[in-house]
Order: sequence, then C-alpha cells, then structure tokens
Amino acid sequence: MPLPPLAGGAGGAAALRPLIDTVLDALHTGAAARGGPLPAGGPGAVTERLLDASRPVLPATGTGAEEALRTLVRALTEGAADPADPLCVAHLHTPPLALAVAADLAASALNPSMDSWDQAPAASALEAEVARTIAAEVYPNAPAPDALVTTGGTESNQLALLLARERHGPVQLVHGANAHHSLPRAAWFLGLPEPVTVPAPAGVIDLAALDEALTDLHHHPPLLVAATAGTTDTGRIDPLPEIADLCARHNAELHVDAAYGGPLLFSDVHKNRLAGLDRAHSVTLDLHKLGWQPVAAGLLAVPDTAALAPLGHQADYLNADDDTEAGLPDLLGRSLRTTRRPDILKIAVTLRALGRQGLADLVDRTCAAAQHLADLVEKTPGLELHDRPTLSTVLFRPTGADDTEIATIRRTLLTEGRAVLGRAPADGRLWLKATILNPHTTPHDLATLLALLSPLSLPEGSTHR
Repeated sequence: MPLPPLAGGAGGAAALRPLIDTVLDALHTGAAARGGPLPAGGPGAVTERLLDASRPVLPATGTGAEEALRTLVRALTEGAADPADPLCVAHLHTPPLALAVAADLAASALNPSMDSWDQAPAASALEAEVARTIAAEVYPNAPAPDALVTTGGTESNQLALLLARERHGPVQLVHGANAHHSLPRAAWFLGLPEPVTVPAPAGVIDLAALDEALTDLHHHPPLLVAATAGTTDTGRIDPLPEIADLCARHNAELHVDAAYGGPLLFSDVHKNRLAGLDRAHSVTLDLHKLGWQPVAAGLLAVPDTAALAPLGHQADYLNADDDTEAGLPDLLGRSLRTTRRPDILKIAVTLRALGRQGLADLVDRTCAAAQHLADLVEKTPGLELHDRPTLSTVLFRPTGADDTEIATIRRTLLTEGRAVLGRAPADGRLWLKATILNPHTTPHDLATLLALLSPLSLPEGSTHR
C-alpha cells in the first residue's frame, strides 16, 4: 500500500481536493437519509445503525481513504443532530457558517500548535491581534484590553476564577441561582470556599438578596460576584449596572458570564442590553453560540493584559528564557493548555468577511425570529408562553399539560426525529425550550415547529416524519 499523502506542504491541496469532494458527497447523502433534524428511532436504533456502518473499526487490511471517508462521514451525518435544521432548537448548539468551516479546514491542514512560536509563527500573531480586537469590543475605553482563546464558557469561567484567586487568594464566589453550572464547579475544582448562591426568582439575580449576601460577607474578603448575560435556560441578562454598583460598594470584583449574550455587542439594536459589561474584571464570551463558529470558539476578555500575568509558565523546550529575551513570543501564558488548535483563524475569517454590519444582521435576525416565535405562541390556542424572550430562547408549553406530559412530548419528538426541543424548569413548572440560533429560520419554520405540538400529545405509535 502506498504511503498516504499529507495535508500540508506544496502537495497538500492536491491530496485534499478529491477527499473533500468525497466528504461533501457523504454529508449530502447522509443528511438526505436522515431526512430531518435528528435521526429517528432513539438511542438504540441510532447506535445500531452507526455500529453496522463502522465495524470493523480496525480491519487487518485498510479499506482506503475514499471508502472510509464515504462510509463513516455518511453514517455520522445520518445519525447527527443537525443544528442547521430550523427544527433543531434544543440547545446553544449553533449551525456554523460555511466560511468558518472552510477556515477550520485550513487550520487543520496547516496544524499549527499554539504553544510555541516556532510551531505557529503567523497563527500566534493573528491570535494576538484578533484577541485584542475582540477584547476592545468589551472594554472600549480600556488602555490595553486582551483576551485568551478558550474551548468555551466552562474553561473561560474556570480561568476567571483562577485569575481572581491568583490576585487575591481564596476568593469567595457569589453567584445567582441562574448561573451556569461551570461556575460552582470551577470553585470546587480550584479548592475555593463553597459558593454563596443568591436567589434569582425572575430568572435574574435578586439585587436586594445580593446586597444582603455581600453585606453578610464583608468580614470575609476577597469577594468575587459572577453575573450572567444570557442564561442557559431562559436567555435572561442580569442587571449588570446595578450589580457593578453593588460590587463597587462592597469592594467585590465582578465577572460576567456572557457566553450566550456577548455578541449583542456587535448589534446597534441590542448592545444596550449589555450596559455595564465593561465594568467587569473579566468577561466570558462564546462565539460558537451567537457567533456561528464551529466548536470551539470561546474567549475570556480582561481590561488589561497585565491581568493575565499569573498564567505565565516556562518550559525550556517551548519558551526558553534566552529565546524569549531574543524576541520570540512566549505563548505558554496564553492558556493552561499546551497543544491547542488555531481556533482564532475561523473567527478572524468571519470577522473580516462579514464585518460589524454582517455580524449585527445575523444577531438581529436571530433575535427577531425568537420574538416572532413568541408572537406565534401567544396567538396559538392551547399554548402558553412563559415570557417574552430576552435573547433567542423561548419557553412555552401546551396549556393544561403537566410536567410528565411535557417531558413525554419532547422525548416523542426526539425519538421520531421530528424536532429537537429542549426543556427548562421555570416558576415551578417544566417548559419546552426553543433556542433559536439559525438566522435562516423563517416564519414558516416556526409555524411548523408549533404545529408538531397540536394535538397536545402525539398519536400513539406515530412514525410520521
């Protein structure tokens, strides 16, 4: 068997071209075979089909590149939840832009590792420039804003707590009951005191309760308050200016988890909802949510690059002191990871291709689609809307259904492959959750989604797709 070709170098493009055609064909045929937002049949059937296609995993004699790609890409596509389908709206699981996926292909082919300059000369320069540009969107008046590229909100929140701990010692985290689970988990992971949880009865932090909690803790500094700009369950945004005021009054630092809502900064229509964000000591952003990037595309922004100094680390084979003194950039302080992909390339391509206006249009269209869905729910007999959407998440439920029926409706739609809806508790009840992230979603798509819920329960034994 001849040596398999490589993706890089002068001959890499020629080697990739026919394989890309194979992949694209397999993506097309797999999606056609699936026929909807999710494969039908539930976990057992999906697993059986996948295993039938993928075995043997390690044959004695290989099947060749084209067959392996065609078979496995098709099988994975047929068994995928497709976030580009307008009826796939359960999670903060975005349909990536084609241009960002194309950029990601280039990143994979070049394969720079972002842990030393000699592995990523241009990519390291690009990351530094784009990270500073995005950080300046969060902190427009800061003298030296900067950002780290992360795998997403969980890593960004962990880094935020780590940096606060390195500045002040074992900080006491205070967060709302609406906070993402990664925040208390990060406190556990870092050996910090048990977090104090403040009630969030309307989906946002109760300011009076936060004031009381900070008052009770005034003998236990340092304090770190974590607010949320775009909660996972409802998309709500905490009152950031008022929280920042309380933090200033109680000498507490502020971190804002804006993994979901952060890209509102690009929109003149919606960015005022993030007023006060620039008063935070750190901000989590995820561009693989309302930024339409392939996973992963997270960032942690800070108002001053000096805040990142505690992450500095030295390893002779990656950033020897004499190399650094000679001017080679030191990349180890840009992440807790060592080997990491140049995820900045797809972000940079997207920013350049679309510009602020293009990104704002995507944000505005997506938020408008959520408002339209809320309108439809309010106008549809037999459906109940939880509240008007803040971002692009809409909670609703059939009137009169109990929580068990809500859960059953959702699982039935999943098992039949007809729609991917989420679930969220709010106000003591379980709701169906539609998280709209597809800017191509039409009013007809939304009407189709709601039509699946009428009648209240799906016909027993139904397999219509």
